[in-house]
Order: sequence, then structure tokens, then C-alpha cells
Amino acid sequence: MSRFNQGNGMRTILITGATDGLGRHLAGRIASRGDRVIVHGRDADRVRRVREEIGGATEGVLADLADLRQVDRMATEVEERFDRLDVLVNNAGIGGGVPGSGREESRDGIELRFAVNYLAGCHLARRLVPLLVRSAPARIVNVASAGQQAIDFGDPLLTKEYGRQRAYSQSKLAQIMFTVDLAAELAGQGVSVTALHPATYMDTTMVRDSGAPILSPVSEGGDATLRLIDEDVPSGRYFNGTREARADSQAYDAEARARLRVLSDDLIRRALGQTTP
Repeated sequence: MSRFNQGNGMRTILITGATDGLGRHLAGRIASRGDRVIVHGRDADRVRRVREEIGGATEGVLADLADLRQVDRMATEVEERFDRLDVLVNNAGIGGGVPGSGREESRDGIELRFAVNYLAGCHLARRLVPLLVRSAPARIVNVASAGQQAIDFGDPLLTKEYGRQRAYSQSKLAQIMFTVDLAAELAGQGVSVTALHPATYMDTTMVRDSGAPILSPVSEGGDATLRLIDEDVPSGRYFNGTREARADSQAYDAEARARLRVLSDDLIRRALGQTTP
């Protein structure tokens, strides 16, 4: 595979879930200003169509984020194909589902929203840290939500009592907890890590499927996300739109974050067939 570099000064920005909704909007805006966009999706035809529609310097990568082996393979592909990565936007996610829907599992047997919304981005970011550090100054932006709920570590995968909104909300809080931890780990290495609630009930497939009312245009969420992609803001922070905000209190509980890290590492190792840390 060919390798790309930043010889002309353009940044290289990977956006997960870039074939629809906020990710598709961001990909178009970023490509139009001359940066290289790595368009991620799980369907090759949709990735190809998006690249054709937005034009510019785009590349594509494929992975089903419900399968951590595919996430791992995608990280390896990005490392092999690109000399640098300036920004990783962990945008891909699934909502609570249609009203009345029940618990689902990923291909790895993990509660689906925890797997896709949180674990996939967590693993991808950690795998790509060396490339991001080599590309510093670089950024990781995690698209979370104001809808947050504390993780019950007695039943984190909701095998005993499932609620679709609870599953979604705890996966989004897990993203913010991960943001706080990774920012601390990368302090002084030139890579910032932030999380945000881009906008409330944007006009996306996820929101329409949930039956919730549309309250915000996708462009509003795009503005907020682009700010974190482009501007220097404090690392390890959570933003509601363009303003720094306070997440659920569990995000600031060091013991809870440590428990999440142990749980996450264990789930990822099992999914990848690894028996030792």
C-alpha cells in the first residue's frame, strides 16, 4: 500500500462513521478546505460514494466497529498507509435504538452500545497513539453526549437489567472517562484529548430512528466539533457545544476510571484472543 505524507502542509484527519450524519458533514467541510480526510465506514460502496461526493484529498478505510478484530486491523492499516495522523475523531456510534428494542451484542459478545460507542474508539485511539505522537501537535476528539449515566460495575454490560437509553448513556460517559485518563497519560507529548456533546437531537439517522424530535441542525454539531479539531483547548476536558462543561461526576472519580480501564482491557484482550496483558 502507498504511504502519504504532509509534504504540502495539509493535515490528515481520520473520522470514524464518516458516511452519514455528523461524520459525513465533518468530512465534507474538512475536505473542502484542503485537508486530507480518511473516511471510515463499514460499507465499501458508501465510503466510495462519500469520497466522490465531497471530493478533495480523501482516502477510505473499512471496519465494522462491532468487531474489535476489524478495529485492530484498521489501526494497523492506518499505521502502514499514512506517515502521519494529525487528528482522530471518534465519531461513529449508535443510538439507543428504536423504541421497544432490546439488548443486543457485538460480534465479540459485548453489549452493543458499549462495544461500538466506547470500546471501538478506545482501542483505535490507543493503537494509534504512537502515530499521533510522531505527528504532534495532534488531537483526539471523542464525540460523546450530554446523555450520560454512571456505570454500574456490578453489571456493566447490562446482562441483568437492560434499558436502551441506559446502555447508550453509560457508553457515552465511558467515552468521557476515557478522555480524562488518556489526556493525563499523554500530557507533555503534544497530543490533546477532548470530548464533547456536539448538539442536542441533531437531524441525523440516529435521532430519527429513536423517535426523538429534531432540535438542532447537523451544522451546529459540526461547528462545535471543528472547534476542537482546530483550536487549542485544555486537554482532558468535556464540552457541551462550544463551552466547557461538567460531565457526570463518575468521570472525575479516579477509582471508577481505573475500574473501567481494567474492564476495557480485559474485554479487548478477550475479543482479540490475547490471554495476557
